[in-house]
Amino acid sequence: MKHLGRISLPIALGCSTLLGLLVWTSSCHGDRGSESPSTLANRQADRDHLVEEYIIPHGVTDPAVLAVMRRVPRHRFVPSTYASFAYMDGPLPIGHGQTISQPSLVAKMTEALTLKKTDKVLEIGTGSGYQAAILAELAGTVLTIEIVEPLARQAELTLAELGYRNIRVRVGDGYLGWPEEAPFDAIIVTAAPDHVPQPLLDQLAVGGRLILPVGRFFQTLELYHRTADGYEHKTLSFVRFVPLVRERREEE
Repeated sequence: MKHLGRISLPIALGCSTLLGLLVWTSSCHGDRGSESPSTLANRQADRDHLVEEYIIPHGVTDPAVLAVMRRVPRHRFVPSTYASFAYMDGPLPIGHGQTISQPSLVAKMTEALTLKKTDKVLEIGTGSGYQAAILAELAGTVLTIEIVEPLARQAELTLAELGYRNIRVRVGDGYLGWPEEAPFDAIIVTAAPDHVPQPLLDQLAVGGRLILPVGRFFQTLELYHRTADGYEHKTLSFVRFVPLVRERREEE
């Protein structure tokens, strides 16, 4: 395996203890309820501010990614309790102990995949569906796996309401990937395993990219590129994500 080097960047948060403590109070049910008129509004100015003040300063430069971050309504993917926080650059609870990642990190991970309109992408950890929506705007097909069924069903509903037709949602153990649909041009993991899942590396097409956080207590964001001879790899930054949840097996 060829190592391309290490880039040291500030810690980015896929989930945040501090913000979680501030807004966790009623998150355990993940109830979106009926949104207020302000959250039903387009909120384009909020998204533009998010991009200009947080995403671009975090080093994201791809015009296509910046355009998508301006376009996808993040407030539609969070419980109504937290809709007013939707365009802060921080993670938010979505119920069941899971979070929606901070927008600048979503943009950074998406940019690292260098997606094309013809790409077939696998996402591990559907969560709210926000990252899947971002991917679907840039790629041809998105397949996304979520182990928590209520989250998967809610994400499916939200994505359908927003008109996405190139996303398929599956309930299952994301560690195993989606072998019958492999190979994938890109794979993104939005929860942290303690090691890189070999099934995901195996399911990359030659030329494909895998980005994921890895680690239990100290996590790093890792990028793998499959070549004809193996894998190239580099570490992008320190991060903090919720752990990757796996199905319990009888032999364990």
